[in-house]
Parts: sequence; C-alpha cells; structure tokens
Amino acid sequence: MEAINEVHVAESGLVVVDVAAADDQTAFAFQEALATMWAATSVERTTRDPGQPGVRLRCYLDMRQRLSP
Repeated sequence: MEAINEVHVAESGLVVVDVAAADDQTAFAFQEALATMWAATSVERTTRDPGQPGVRLRCYLDMRQRLSP
C-alpha cells in the first residue's frame, strides 16, 4: 500500500484504516460495517500483495461525523 498522506490524519478524529482479510467479501463487509457508523470513503476494489496471504483494503474515516443508526 501507498504511504499514508499527511492530510488524511491532519486533525483529531480522522482515521486511515488498513484492512487485511482472507477475501474480498470479508474486507468489503468490514468496510461497510464501519461506514454504517461513521462517514467513510467508499472502496471499489482490494489489492493483493505478492507473497502475502489474503487481500488488502484501505479506507478513510471521519469519526467526527457519527451517523445515526
């Protein structure tokens, strides 16, 4: 994955979440669960690191924007 950009964590409450999961379905389910609680970027694809098991996904959260259930 790319280095974390300073702007993504410039203020308290901004979070970069790197997910490692066995498969796409699990990674996307986790991202969707986060997105039900906080403002989050949408993610359309995962990545695979050569020689590493599973898939990777990165999303960005703004915990200052809590979503109502």
